[in-house]
Amino acid sequence: MAFDWMQRSGFVSVGGVSLDYATHGQKPGEAPTIVLLHEGLGCVALWRDFPEKLAEATGWGVFVYSRQGYGQSDPAPLPRPLDYMKREAQEALPKLLDAIGFENGILMGHSDGATIATEYAGGVEDFRVRGLILMAPHFFTEAMGLREIAKAKETYDSGDLRAKLAKYHKDVDSAFRGWNDSWLHPDFDDALTSDAIDYLRIPALVMQGREDQYGTLAQIREIETRSYAPVDVVVLDACRHAPQFDQPEQVLKAVSEFTVRLGRIEAAEVEVA
Repeated sequence: MAFDWMQRSGFVSVGGVSLDYATHGQKPGEAPTIVLLHEGLGCVALWRDFPEKLAEATGWGVFVYSRQGYGQSDPAPLPRPLDYMKREAQEALPKLLDAIGFENGILMGHSDGATIATEYAGGVEDFRVRGLILMAPHFFTEAMGLREIAKAKETYDSGDLRAKLAKYHKDVDSAFRGWNDSWLHPDFDDALTSDAIDYLRIPALVMQGREDQYGTLAQIREIETRSYAPVDVVVLDACRHAPQFDQPEQVLKAVSEFTVRLGRIEAAEVEVA
């Protein structure tokens, strides 16, 4: 059965894996599409009303889905390979974009999702992807971030975090262990490479909270100094690891302005051609 954007929510089969999704705004072919890639413990439901607001602010279509192992999608086998983000970018995401009829637009990721978006843009030749929006990306591990992830493990094992996450994830252990065990593995930093940055050839908007508890602004400087394509940087005050919730209006404004500029670039290229 062909994917129906106007169904608005449901499940899409990608490589034999069932993934839950939601759509907002116009479908591919009527407007560009923003594909949202969630954080390490995220899913469709945990984006709350941000996707809808994003569609309203930009006039673009927005597609959001839960990766395998998250939300109501099929569970992922454990343990996950330490390079799970690169594999997601190079093996699963291309099939997903084809399945939903993606024609052109932007990959917008948060945390792990931002890293996956970068891995895709730097490692997969896909001229449909015209820009990146990265919120709190990870290109290498930092001690302060690993401490927070270790705290999350303690809260999951003996606190109330497991019960909270179980409201959103069909297989909560698959979601949490797949993320947490990987990040705390002693060899994880070797798998979390930033090599994809060196191959970026499309504009990027990068946002991070000044009080981000999982990463410092060194993550932003990594892409700002190494990308061959233009990089716009927005550092948000009074903001921790989730800019879309801590500073939603500033994020929506920055994204809207970025899509307008990208549209002008696209129009100019067509005119020149």
